Amino acid sequence: MANDNGWGDGAANNAIGWGQGANNAISWGKSHSLSSAGLTDIVGVTTDSDAQAFITAAAITDSTQQAAINTLVTDLKDASIWSKLLVFYPFVGGTALSNSKNLKNTSFGTLSYSTGVTHGTLGIKGNGSSYADTGLKSTTIGFTQNNAASGIYMQSWAANQTMAYGHFGNLTLYKGLPVLYPMINNGLAPTLTPSSFNGFFQMSRNSSLNFLFKDKNSAASTIIAGSGALNSTLNLYVCYANNYGGLADWISCNYYATGLTETDLTNMYTAVQAFQTTLGRQI
Repeated sequence: MANDNGWGDGAANNAIGWGQGANNAISWGKSHSLSSAGLTDIVGVTTDSDAQAFITAAAITDSTQQAAINTLVTDLKDASIWSKLLVFYPFVGGTALSNSKNLKNTSFGTLSYSTGVTHGTLGIKGNGSSYADTGLKSTTIGFTQNNAASGIYMQSWAANQTMAYGHFGNLTLYKGLPVLYPMINNGLAPTLTPSSFNGFFQMSRNSSLNFLFKDKNSAASTIIAGSGALNSTLNLYVCYANNYGGLADWISCNYYATGLTETDLTNMYTAVQAFQTTLGRQI
């Protein structure tokens, strides 16, 4: 029997056919793969919840930037580094808002900027006296004397510029031509001659003597350097070392973490370099 609603015959005589599926204007017989939700489910394109929290807080609307952030987070988690991070500033989005947010925890370590900091596609740039203030100290961010790490991505560190970040006497990276003097706490500052003064520099301490350093062209290496107590009074800065001086250079990311191993530093470099390459600002 043919009904107005066609419940008896199925699809053949009906405008909406529940029985047949493929010949209907609305086809319940086929999967949901043509819906927007179905595409996400089938292709597997999902956004990590921590990446999404940052994207939302930093108001990142560019799809390439969103994808780069998501990949960075998942790469760091896959490498078992994410849990060791304390703060990570990816400096993506080109605004004071986007560049203020901590990727690891958007409600912790939000940067505040002094007058003179420029925001752009390469990240942030100081003028020699301007700075970004984390509002955190070495003793409150999560460091202990022999368990701390940090890294910074420099675009064009020019001659005669001084401290890149942190505060003098604890977590600093100082360029004294033609060498670097990195320091993780109040211990000895190793004298290093890097292959380049641009790119990604990392340092880590995970014992009272072992100081690890990695630049963009070398494997992480162990340097014997003594440690000292952490400074409990000065906030950690970016593009300026609190209580010393700063630089006028583009910085494309900065992180602080608990002590990282040589493998961690290498994996961190791989993840960050892939991130910068996606954004077209790799060194």
